[in-house]
Amino acid sequence: MGLPEQLGFQTRYFDLPDLRMHAAVAGPEDGPLLILLHGFPEFWYSWRHQIEPLARAGFRVVAPDQRGYNLTAKAPPFDIHTLVGDITALMDACGAASAYVAGHDWGAAVAWGLVTLQPERVKRLAILNVPHPAPMFRALSGGNLRQLRRSWYIFFFQIPDLPEWSLRRQNYANLHRMMKGSSLRHTFTEVDLARYQVAWAQPGALYAMIGWYRALLRRSFRQNRQQSQTRVRVPTLILWGEKDIALGVELAEQSCDWVDDVQLIRFPNATHWVHEDEPNAVTQALLAHFGAPAADAT
Repeated sequence: MGLPEQLGFQTRYFDLPDLRMHAAVAGPEDGPLLILLHGFPEFWYSWRHQIEPLARAGFRVVAPDQRGYNLTAKAPPFDIHTLVGDITALMDACGAASAYVAGHDWGAAVAWGLVTLQPERVKRLAILNVPHPAPMFRALSGGNLRQLRRSWYIFFFQIPDLPEWSLRRQNYANLHRMMKGSSLRHTFTEVDLARYQVAWAQPGALYAMIGWYRALLRRSFRQNRQQSQTRVRVPTLILWGEKDIALGVELAEQSCDWVDDVQLIRFPNATHWVHEDEPNAVTQALLAHFGAPAADAT
């Protein structure tokens, strides 16, 4: 029995045009499609608290392992245009012209890319702890020195081979330490971390996961300058844990300037892992934003 089934979901593989994608799915097959996009260094499991309530509210929930992660194929490239194309291909495979989309961390970056490059494919957007591309690119270009210092790891990941060795050594001790040290005490159990480690240990996974960061400052950094200046017209909810040690809350505030219809909900006691720190509150916010009857999905 696969992990999705162990948690009450279903396992599904999608044969996209150039990628075999694994996902956890739940909810009625004829329900409106809701795609949940995870970030680094996680996989679909990061949404384990939200999948069942969203499915019970009537959505067809699909939480994929994104390109290079866990059980999805490890094929490059990892630039944002390719990653966005994966999600539109996933929508096509689900028979949906558009979907509700929520993303956290790198999943949020893909969601921002989706809504700026192909806004007609997104009904409503929810973003967790990653800013709109404009303030993020400004920060990485030196316009926010405090944030630039916080983003040191992005530059470390540009070094060939060394990051993979550092993260793999001593049984992935640095990844364990990073997740425990940047979250609330209760957020990640030993069972959670063991499940994440199984995903990290998949052949080629570390190289692929870090490949997203390498693409950011190489091909996609140049490609996305114009995209980073695109306003978002789709109704957007931004959820932000204020104790994020990697991304300052000022980036959330600046992101609001780039969205026509936006709501920002700040979680003063949550970290970067806001949907795992505050699972019930985040679930209720998503249900309210996506139009589901939150009172029926407690």
